[in-house]
Amino acid sequence: MALIVNGEKIEDSAIQQEVERLRPDYERVFSDQDPKEREAQLTDWSRENVIERVLINQEAKENGGKIPEAQVDSALAKLKEQYEDKEQLYNDLGVKNDEDIKESLQMQMRVEQRLNEVCKDLPKPSQAAIQEYYEKNKEQFKSGEQARVAHIVKYVNWQTDEETAHNAIKEAQDELKNGAAFEAVVEKHTDCADNGGDLGCVMKGQMVEEFEDVVFNLGAGEVSDVFRTRFGFHIAKVYDRKPAVVSELEEVKGEIVDALEKQMRGEAIDEFIDGLKSKAKIEDTQADSNKTKNSE
Repeated sequence: MALIVNGEKIEDSAIQQEVERLRPDYERVFSDQDPKEREAQLTDWSRENVIERVLINQEAKENGGKIPEAQVDSALAKLKEQYEDKEQLYNDLGVKNDEDIKESLQMQMRVEQRLNEVCKDLPKPSQAAIQEYYEKNKEQFKSGEQARVAHIVKYVNWQTDEETAHNAIKEAQDELKNGAAFEAVVEKHTDCADNGGDLGCVMKGQMVEEFEDVVFNLGAGEVSDVFRTRFGFHIAKVYDRKPAVVSELEEVKGEIVDALEKQMRGEAIDEFIDGLKSKAKIEDTQADSNKTKNSE
């Protein structure tokens, strides 16, 4: 099977390569779909991707500006810096030499240049659009719950076994129960005395789950019992708690503008590609072959 797009033949192997490129994410997202239906849809989407890529390349060749040789050479040099072995670079890109890579880089640059031209006159997002995006996506701008925490820790590792570490942390706990200040016990017993065991403000989701399960169930000023994490035994003290809060619009305005501009650019490029497809001559030689067989 092959496609012919504006006279340019696209072999089935190109579509199969796109199928395999998309497959991991596609099968993860559509894992509940019937396998046969999923495979058919994956092939259809891959086919459309290849057609669109060919059309954009054709457009860039015909109407894209010339890319300076020095710019291509610079891009090639940066690419080579990522590889110690030149042959590995060639294998990864499926090329035979530097000239093949330069040809590919030049095409990528011409496509990017052409798409930038398509999007150059897009308006800036309006204040109303920014406000609407903020209101619809407030959860996205919510900072996690925070706690200022210090801890006493006895590590369990190749130097200290479980029993030894547990006995040591129990000794620290006994001193706390007898009225010793937490900060004094930290200095005397912890395996991590930096800043008096003070971890500063930690946001929910930053620490290991076993630690957060304890810390975020303590109130300000409270000290925990001994508890175990994958690192060893701990006693934690919470000095302050801050609830999750939504950032003010002005704090996240730049982020919203970036998201809206990206959305507008995507829509403009989709519209541009649709225009190319509407004018293109796309022939499916397999479909034509099937028609011929059926007519016989």
